[in-house]
Amino acid sequence: MTDPTAFDAKAFLRTLTENPGVYRMIGAEDKVLYVGKAKNLKRRVSSYFLRTQSSPRIAMMVAQVHRVDVTPTRSEAEALILENNLIKSLAPRYNILFRDDKTYPYIELSADEFPRLAYHRGAFAKGARYFGPFPNAYAVRETIHLLQKTFQLRTCENTVYQNRSRPCLLNQIKRCTGPCVDLIDKAAYAADVRLATRFLDGQANEVIDDLTRRMQTAAERLAFEEAAACRDQVRVLQAVLHRQFVDSRKDEDVDILAAVEEDGLICINIAMVRGGRHLGDRPQFPSGAAVAGAADALLAFVEQHYAEHPIPARILLNIGAEAVREILAEITDRPPGVISPRYAAEKAWMEMAENNASLAIQARARDTGRIEQRLEALRDVLDLPEAPQRIECFDISHTMGEATVASCVVCEAGAMKRAEYRRYNIAGITPGDDFAAMRQVLERRYGKVAAGEGVCPDLILIDGGKGQVSAAAEILGDVGLESVFMVGVAKGEGRKAGLETLIFPDGREGLALGGASAALHLIIEIRDEAHRFAITGHRAKRGKARIGSKLDDIPGVGPARRRSLLAAFGGLDGVRSATIEDLCRVEGVSRKLAEDIHAALR
Repeated sequence: MTDPTAFDAKAFLRTLTENPGVYRMIGAEDKVLYVGKAKNLKRRVSSYFLRTQSSPRIAMMVAQVHRVDVTPTRSEAEALILENNLIKSLAPRYNILFRDDKTYPYIELSADEFPRLAYHRGAFAKGARYFGPFPNAYAVRETIHLLQKTFQLRTCENTVYQNRSRPCLLNQIKRCTGPCVDLIDKAAYAADVRLATRFLDGQANEVIDDLTRRMQTAAERLAFEEAAACRDQVRVLQAVLHRQFVDSRKDEDVDILAAVEEDGLICINIAMVRGGRHLGDRPQFPSGAAVAGAADALLAFVEQHYAEHPIPARILLNIGAEAVREILAEITDRPPGVISPRYAAEKAWMEMAENNASLAIQARARDTGRIEQRLEALRDVLDLPEAPQRIECFDISHTMGEATVASCVVCEAGAMKRAEYRRYNIAGITPGDDFAAMRQVLERRYGKVAAGEGVCPDLILIDGGKGQVSAAAEILGDVGLESVFMVGVAKGEGRKAGLETLIFPDGREGLALGGASAALHLIIEIRDEAHRFAITGHRAKRGKARIGSKLDDIPGVGPARRRSLLAAFGGLDGVRSATIEDLCRVEGVSRKLAEDIHAALR
């Protein structure tokens, strides 16, 4: 007899839209099993029910599905954001997560008249060109250094570039052609940009051939300095191509994915080859679900990574090629070649990737043991019933009461969770009153937790002495969280690390652990991170106030005119020293406004 509660997949699929969106697999008791995104909901969700699953994890999940909820969106980008939010809030059992706190870095060529070469992370700007992704920051910076030596493109920020009156040091050491002071014309600079672009596109051999022809032509014209410059560029590029990279000698883009399982840990190592040159690799560890083996983790990684990053012409795998082809066919209309290594260079790439994955697993295992040791040591010295899994630490930063900022950093299972850091602007207190600042930030933070809107920590660290700890204890009692263990970290003599004293809210004598304590090492690490996060926020707030406030207070000076003034004169000091005639030359500044600005800044 048919179970009336069984999920009728065929009937459901007939109702699905082909729009992009997010789907949620719901199991017994309305528990969310899995959250996914799709550029075509009908095609993606159908793939779970109309074919045999290659992933044991997904097959197990599908067998538990009672219903599927879908949320169509206007675009794939909206689907990605919604998927991220739902995974964070629902923590579905069958979602494997590889996303970390960092995006992959790129090289940016800006859209300026004289384009700037720059290291880039984050969203792409309109009009600029981006090359990558690169596996790590070192690969990007090494490539930028090479491009500076070879093509001498500018790397300075626009605010610096627009306000220079003489060449900088980079021009003197032959790392920039000096477009800021008209030492190179637009056409010649554009030619260098084209060569750099071709090199970044993987056409290194063609660039060398071009430079060689230019060198010979210049020599024939007896332009020996120009010929020597071309010769030096060729030598630099040839040296790069002959480095001991594993090099295919082909202008090709390839990703190498090695899935390795050792000692109960799984690592997916992605190595990147761009323009035939091996640029390094990056290990990734799955989290958020019970993973059913390396092949299962590899499928999850491929689906997440290539939904957000460019897909190269070829992907090399050590396992599961057929299943990966199926996944990529759903992600893109033009799937890449997915193969196992065949030739010597490909096998060498894969061997490197597998070895690096094994090394990453060994390092992770060592770190895990060290973290557990430090948490256990902290449990012992604080006499806690269990090792604290979530620790939150607070610090206050200001300069003589100006621009007071409080920070909260989170350490979970011994690792800093940067995505959960928060800063709080402190207002409405007597300037310099650290106790009032601490009371305010804790009330704002834990008032929400007490109302069920946040996660309650196992341990709270306060950067401060008895006064801050007393203020913190009072607020925790007011919001009903007095049961949460809290301790202050008072700086030692001369603020020397290792001499800190732990301050307890119950009035017992402070505890000095000594510099050799593993528990103190963890506390100091978290405390220092809270201090760093607070002081960077404070400096930014103070700098913004000092730069902007005096101009913002002048009637007629809004954000656009303020930016124009600061850019024209290189900062507030330049605006202050400018004459009325100088100010009038700035676009949008009338004679009357220039007189007002001049008077206000005297």
